[in-house]
Amino acid sequence: MLTPEQAADPSSCFAPLAPCDVWLEIGFGGGEHLATQAERNPGIGFIGVEPYVAGMAKLLAKIAARGLPNIRLYQDDARDIVEALPNASLGCVFVLFPDPWPKTRHHKRRLISTEMLDRLVRVLRPGGELRFATDDRGYLIWTLERLASHPAFQWMANSPDDWRNRPDDWPETRYGAKANRAGRICTYLRFVRRIP
Repeated sequence: MLTPEQAADPSSCFAPLAPCDVWLEIGFGGGEHLATQAERNPGIGFIGVEPYVAGMAKLLAKIAARGLPNIRLYQDDARDIVEALPNASLGCVFVLFPDPWPKTRHHKRRLISTEMLDRLVRVLRPGGELRFATDDRGYLIWTLERLASHPAFQWMANSPDDWRNRPDDWPETRYGAKANRAGRICTYLRFVRRIP
């Protein structure tokens, strides 16, 4: 398991691998997306954060079955890892189907906030991506309001298809598959960290 102290030097925590880039997935659920990305991108180091034991166990089984040496895991609050990472150390951050905390009194618990976006701006390289997916309309609006008004992020959408369709390089999660089976509409947002 990764520690915040090890995350302070993200490239070395993958030794003996020397990754060409480091990507972070916050709240990986059962790990379907993270394991597939790691398999498709063996030269990239992946940090996965998930507080729930069941999700951690599922991903550990996938890592063992597929022999994925390029994943490091943290089982606690994602803010600890984000705080520990050095400036401009990540090429991509994934926040896929996070808990929408739909009750108004719980909105303060939502992962996407202006404060968290400020933290992600610090650790994302200029030109790096933030990918967000949800099937909750309220959380979609909440997220778009915060990302669209943040000066460091630029939305990469050119047409409605860009947020309605999951890109080919974006493996499906079990939450996305479940939402599709239930007839809920999934939205896939891609924002790039502006180059100053």
